[in-house]
Amino acid sequence: MKKSLIGRKMGMSQYIDPEGKVIPVTICEVGPCVVVQKKTVESDGYEALKLGYLDTKEKRLAKPVLADLKKKNIAPKRVFCEVEVFDASLDVGSVVTCDIFGENDVVKVSGTSKGHGFAGVMRRHGFHGGRKTHGSNFHRAPGSIGACAYPSEVWKGKKMPGRFGGDRVTVRNLKIVKVLKDKNIVLISGAISGRKDSIITIKAV
Repeated sequence: MKKSLIGRKMGMSQYIDPEGKVIPVTICEVGPCVVVQKKTVESDGYEALKLGYLDTKEKRLAKPVLADLKKKNIAPKRVFCEVEVFDASLDVGSVVTCDIFGENDVVKVSGTSKGHGFAGVMRRHGFHGGRKTHGSNFHRAPGSIGACAYPSEVWKGKKMPGRFGGDRVTVRNLKIVKVLKDKNIVLISGAISGRKDSIITIKAV
């Protein structure tokens, strides 16, 4: 099974490898995560680990969730996520840290991209726009969207103005450059979607 963990995007920086090559990296805080529930085929129909990440106040959790955590002697957690069972020895209450990943591991990272609100076609889809000369009344509009007398409708999926960003984005084939186990910090080559402090999920490829 493939290793997975929850973390946060802390920002971007540069890393100079032993050969003197400058590598752009994203600094991520990965873990520690607590195993909140271990799902099995017998009880749930499939196998999975439910991880909890980041401590929070009790009043911010629903009562059934808080009661379940108290029953298992686990501190209130803010973020929960199901991942594959990558280690059979893990049980409820086990703590998983970033040391499950090693340097040069190839991973895919999922995060929520920055929200840009309502945007036009030039910003949202990269349209070039119209002429900027005198007399032109066509600058940033999408242009014709119809399909003549037949079928007299706008095709589904047409690139139009609308909400831009705020989507779940997965970036694949990123390499782990450095693991700082004492600080729960992982340096991942390249860029990851999301703003600073946004929640991400890292999974080995």
